[in-house]
Amino acid sequence: MVASAVAAALVVVVGTIAFLLDQRGPAMPEPVVVTVHEHQRLGDLARDLAGQGVLRHPRLFVLWAQLTGQDKNVHWGEFRLTQPRELLARLTGPPDALHTVTVPEGTTVQHVVALLAAAGLGTEDTFRGILSDPHFLAAEGLPPAGAEGYLFPDTYSFPLGTQPERVLQTMIRRFHEVFTPDLVERASHVGLSPEQAVILASLVEEETARPEERPLVAAVFLNRLKKGMPLQADPTVLYERTDGNRQITRSDLAHATPYNTYTMQGLPPTPIANPGRASLEAAVDPAPVPYLYFVARGDGSHEFNVDLAKHNAAVARYRRLERQKR
Repeated sequence: MVASAVAAALVVVVGTIAFLLDQRGPAMPEPVVVTVHEHQRLGDLARDLAGQGVLRHPRLFVLWAQLTGQDKNVHWGEFRLTQPRELLARLTGPPDALHTVTVPEGTTVQHVVALLAAAGLGTEDTFRGILSDPHFLAAEGLPPAGAEGYLFPDTYSFPLGTQPERVLQTMIRRFHEVFTPDLVERASHVGLSPEQAVILASLVEEETARPEERPLVAAVFLNRLKKGMPLQADPTVLYERTDGNRQITRSDLAHATPYNTYTMQGLPPTPIANPGRASLEAAVDPAPVPYLYFVARGDGSHEFNVDLAKHNAAVARYRRLERQKR
């Protein structure tokens, strides 16, 4: 008799909880988007949902989830809710469509941060703070100088509730998937450390968008390094600019900065952009050519030369063509 009474009481309690949970707050004319953050406690989530009018009884919601064993199955992400009675079933199922952000090849860290913030994945200040944290950089296997060069350009999909740190970790780990131990070994064969290879790849990325030219551009820079010649890469002059101006004057070329490869020897101190796979591969597998110079033709391609006189003649020729187009 006692057992039967207890069982009946439990049925009443469970039924009451289920009934109460089916009662939501004030009616909402449109579906509600519920965001569950990674590692968020169920109790905190229930209080948030009560504040949004999605739940009338947050404590009972948590109790019901614990009684039914569903409290351990709640996923993080975004969930579109059309009926309040769906809430627990939705939260223990797959989240809705992910938020997609595309990071183009050659994008700087500054631009990447702006793209991530525009996608609603965090504030620019939050991302900058993480990327300036030496403990984060060390934990992700990055050099102390920063993450420039290591936020791999690709298309990513994240739930809106993704923590900014995880967003950055995903991009960095994608870089490590692409820049394999094999590429690291090949870098050593051309006299580059892994960090130097990424720096060189960023120069290649910024100099040409043509796949067939990337190994040629890498060869020019490596040949110049071996001869002790300054790299004279225009993108290094532009790197620290913040006004968007892409024009380069003679005074710009003569102005010494840590990145100006017209006034310094060797590679710049860090990458100047985030290179893609093709540029990383070109940096460690340059074309077997003796070129020391190249100049833009004005159509996206370049003319390569070994002889300085021929290079200067090509520069003069393409400048004349450019003036004629104006």
